Amino acid sequence: MSTNGPRTIPALTQLPRPLYARAERLDAGSWTTRHRHDWVQFSYAISGVLGVYTSTGSYFAPPQWGVWIPAGTEHEVVTSMQAEMRSLYVRSDACPWAVAQCRVLEVTPLARELIKQFCTFTVDYPQGDSVEARLVAVLLDQLRGLPEVGFSLPLPRHPGLLALCNGLIAAPDQPQTLQQWAAQLSLSEKTLMRLFQRETGLSFRNWRQRMRLLSSLALLEVGESVTQAALGCGYDSTSAYIAAFKQLFGATPGELRL
Repeated sequence: MSTNGPRTIPALTQLPRPLYARAERLDAGSWTTRHRHDWVQFSYAISGVLGVYTSTGSYFAPPQWGVWIPAGTEHEVVTSMQAEMRSLYVRSDACPWAVAQCRVLEVTPLARELIKQFCTFTVDYPQGDSVEARLVAVLLDQLRGLPEVGFSLPLPRHPGLLALCNGLIAAPDQPQTLQQWAAQLSLSEKTLMRLFQRETGLSFRNWRQRMRLLSSLALLEVGESVTQAALGCGYDSTSAYIAAFKQLFGATPGELRL
């Protein structure tokens, strides 16, 4: 199914089985309204970049990574460019090991093949000692062990810092310095650094670097050159951008290009 604009959220009051799959092809500008549900959601991008936004942070999944959304977490899913998505809905009693926070996870080759096969099952797949139920058990076990990666962008609750962060996300190439931001908030640089670390768990410098690198994914996705992506997200040096990109994503922009 291909979607552009607001996406329809499945009208489910409960899951028919411990695991439920949904496959979608999303056009640029697809999004959901903020919502929550009683089950865990794991959405990963076969192509394109998924953005999941919550009150506490933003989470980005380039191809072959996915976002784990705990049950009861209010969220919206946005794709700025075309994307193909696979979503798994998991009953809470089927994953008692799940942590109560959003995370970005690497989808291993085995997990990817298991998800692909599961998506061919009927919604009311056989339970008990069936081939389908055994595959579901293995898939859940694989989901439990997927490695976490640092593609999240925590947001502060402090109103002044939140406004600062939202402004930077909207224009990642802004050249303002920490000193200028501190003056705008009527804080000393030291106080701003301490407050930012306490609110986000990251230093201001590390947060802005991560934000810029994550924002560059959409530029690469639409075919911008590595140099254009570097400049568009606020880097003056292409080599510095490539080095920082590889440190975060484990690959160069060229290797991760969609």
